[in-house]
Amino acid sequence: MAQRPAEPGELTSMGLTGTPFILLICLLALAALVGVVWVAPRAARRVPARVGLLLVPQVLLIAALLTVANAYFAFYGSWGDLLGMPGGSGGGGGTGDPTGHHGHLIRGAHGPAGQDPPLVPTHDAFIDGHRLPVKDGRLEAVTIHGGRSGISALAYVYLPPQYFRDKTRHFPVTLALTGYPGNAENLITRLQLPQTAAREIAARRLKPMIFVMMRPMVTPPRDTECTDVPKGPLAETFFARDLPAAIQSAYRTVPGPAGWSAMGDSTGGYCALKLAMRHSDRFAAAISMSGYYKALRDITTGDLYGGSPAYRNENDLAWRLQHRPAPPIDVLVTTSKVGEKDYAATRRFIALVHAPMQVSSITLPTGGHHFSVWRRELTPALRWLNGRLGV
Repeated sequence: MAQRPAEPGELTSMGLTGTPFILLICLLALAALVGVVWVAPRAARRVPARVGLLLVPQVLLIAALLTVANAYFAFYGSWGDLLGMPGGSGGGGGTGDPTGHHGHLIRGAHGPAGQDPPLVPTHDAFIDGHRLPVKDGRLEAVTIHGGRSGISALAYVYLPPQYFRDKTRHFPVTLALTGYPGNAENLITRLQLPQTAAREIAARRLKPMIFVMMRPMVTPPRDTECTDVPKGPLAETFFARDLPAAIQSAYRTVPGPAGWSAMGDSTGGYCALKLAMRHSDRFAAAISMSGYYKALRDITTGDLYGGSPAYRNENDLAWRLQHRPAPPIDVLVTTSKVGEKDYAATRRFIALVHAPMQVSSITLPTGGHHFSVWRRELTPALRWLNGRLGV
């Protein structure tokens, strides 16, 4: 029987986070340590051999530790992500189709002649070896092409079961973003967002809604922090304009800002807040789990603002609350008193919020910057979101 090709989000056997690869690296490290014990007495007088015996096991041991850490935290989902090549899991700057064939428009989506259609193609997403049960809804893998930004990126779309039961009903949409570098699959396999949403919808504690799950790194390997970078990627335009237009063209969505929210963890949390605060004409609410409030400059970001202090300030969320009118949105921020670096900044942000903007918070006594904490916060966060979006 022929082996089925890996679909977007499926972990191939020798992928960067696949179990066989992790076991291989760990076995090589173990073999190197055993080799040192076996060979060292015979190489005691040979300097090059002694140097090799010291370096090789250490390099392999470090590689094994980094591989295990990457698999646990899912920093890089593929070799393409690690090497910064377009087409890695979760997005890319090109126009590649993740299914390996030319896409087609779905549900009436139309693009200008000669340009990529806004959303292509759709299929049942196969994530981490399984699909969602039919009773819980459907996951679709799509490529979103941004007509304004020129960015193309992979997204996973969760459709609740009610979407298929009532063909006339329109649904609110939540854009969900993971951290940097991350990958979109984290929101499914680690945060368990669609699984949790399905349970809450079934229990009628969350109104049926669509979730569009992505990573914020849409032009790998650069960390744009969801910013329109001068002479660089137009990531903010992609998320604030191109993505909503593509989703609305392909799915039955509630129009206007009352039908849209954003949420995310870490970098995704900062992006969610920034998108809602800077685009309240598009987003009515935002959830930031362990997010921050201004982007730092490092080797992954480069100069995001073209050397402009004024543009940097416009992307500083605390500065905006002090110097710009508060947007008419509701936001939820989460943090931990112990184990989370953003606690003080979160308290300051909460203190700065004023009408018409509203803020709620979840503060854990202890926690940290990882998915086990965010899973604890997810259910109350979704229940908070329930009353903030239109039907």
